Amino acid sequence: MAIAAGLRRKFESRLAAWVKRRQGGDSLPVAIHRRRLYILPTRAGLGFALLLSGMLLAGLNYANSLALFVTFLLGGLALAAMYMCHTNLLGAVIVGARTAPTFPGEDGQLELVIATGTTARFEYCLALRSPQSVLASPPGHAGAAERMVLRLPVPGARRGVYAVDRVRLSTNWPFGLFRAWTWLHLPLELIVYPAAHGERPLLRVGGVGQQATGGWPEAGDTEWQGLRAYRHGDSPRRIAWKAYARGAPLLVGDYTAEAGDLHEFDFDRLAPLDCEARLEQLSRWIVDAEQRGEPYALRLPGEFVAAGRGDAHRHRCLASLARQPA
Repeated sequence: MAIAAGLRRKFESRLAAWVKRRQGGDSLPVAIHRRRLYILPTRAGLGFALLLSGMLLAGLNYANSLALFVTFLLGGLALAAMYMCHTNLLGAVIVGARTAPTFPGEDGQLELVIATGTTARFEYCLALRSPQSVLASPPGHAGAAERMVLRLPVPGARRGVYAVDRVRLSTNWPFGLFRAWTWLHLPLELIVYPAAHGERPLLRVGGVGQQATGGWPEAGDTEWQGLRAYRHGDSPRRIAWKAYARGAPLLVGDYTAEAGDLHEFDFDRLAPLDCEARLEQLSRWIVDAEQRGEPYALRLPGEFVAAGRGDAHRHRCLASLARQPA
C-alpha cells in the first residue's frame, strides 16, 4: 500500500508539473477556453458504460430490437451529457480570487468569483488538495449574466504563509456521468496568524514614554461605540451572548480609546521566551489593542510597523508575525 501511495503521489506530481508547463501561470481575469479544459467519465459514468455494454451484447445475442433501441438511446443521452458537461464550464471567466487569513485550529477561506457570461452555470465545485485529503466546496449555481461566488473553507494547521499552488474548478452537471475541470495557477497564499495566546498584561506607552499595565477597558478608559461582527481572535468575554441567544450572529463590543493611548509591541523585549511564544504574545496584544480601539505599533527583527489601528493595520501586523522565520 505504501509503495502504491508513493507511486500515485509521484505520478500526480509529474502530471501537475506538466499541466502547469502546458498552461503557464494565471492572472486575473482567467477565461476558460477549450485548451485548458479536461473531461473524463466519473465512477457513475464508467458503471453506466458497463451497463450499456451489457445491454448491447444482450440485444445483439437475442436480436432484440427494443433492447438495441434503448441501448442506443441511452448511449446518445450519455454523449449529450458529455457535451453539456463540457459546455457548462467552457466560456466562464474567473474575475476574482482571494484568501481570508486565519488562526491555527480555525478555518481560513479561499474565495473565487466567476462571471457566467451569456449562459447559466450549474454545479460548479472548487477543490484544493491538502496533505491529508482533497477539500471541496459546496456546489454553486448562477444564471446568465450573473456572478457566482464559491467559498472553500481551508483549515489553518500552524503559523505561516502557505502558497496555494493550484486550484481545481470542476462540474459534473447534468447527470454526474462526466466530470469536466480546469486547473487554476493563481498567485494566492493562505496566511495563518500566530495563535493569540499569552498572559502578559497589555503595555501602554504614553506621550512621554512611561508604561503602565492595562487589562480590559475600565470605565473612563474607552468609549462604547456599539457592536460589530465577530473576527477571528476576538475574546469570548467581548461577545454579546444575550443577542446571540436570541438568534443574532456573533457580535462583539466595540470601543474607541481616549486620545494618547499608544502601544508599541517589541519582539526583543519578550526575552527569554522562545520565538513562537513571543509571536503568540504579540498576537494576543494586537488583538486586544484592536478590540479596545487603541493605536499600536509593532517592532520585529528588521521590520517596524508604524502605529495605527483598524482592520488593515491589524492584518498587516498579524501577517508580519506569520512571516517570521521559525
